[in-house]
Amino acid sequence: MRFHQVKELVHWAAGYHRRLAEQYTALAGGGEVGERVRMALEYLIERERKQENDLTGYLDDGSDHSQVLETWFDDPNDFPHPPVLERLPDCIECDSVQSVLATALTAHRTLQDLYSHRAELAGGRDEKAFFEALAAGHEAEVRRIARDIQRLEDY
Repeated sequence: MRFHQVKELVHWAAGYHRRLAEQYTALAGGGEVGERVRMALEYLIERERKQENDLTGYLDDGSDHSQVLETWFDDPNDFPHPPVLERLPDCIECDSVQSVLATALTAHRTLQDLYSHRAELAGGRDEKAFFEALAAGHEAEVRRIARDIQRLEDY
């Protein structure tokens, strides 16, 4: 289907963060990862759950964004996601903190690009501002994750 509402994309993105958290949880519970990798995965679980909660907050009744969430858009591509996003959790390598970090950063940057793309194609000022804010939030999240996991690696 070509036509979707913004709330569908937000709902999908929240679910994507939930699926990443579940994947990180499964990997952290495995006996084959080192202690630092486990700590990195536990940190990412926390961050993914926060991202999921933030997005589901937009979907709550009475949200300041209810008008934008009801906006329709035309997307002839593979909505709601680039196929690479669905493949990422399946190819997480846990041999080092850096490999876990690389996968996490790829997922967030890809979501950031998706939000930026939607902002560029937005039909109205409010929709554009909404997606720009989501993209900026993911940019900040990428910096936070990189900084915090690098600190873990430095210890």
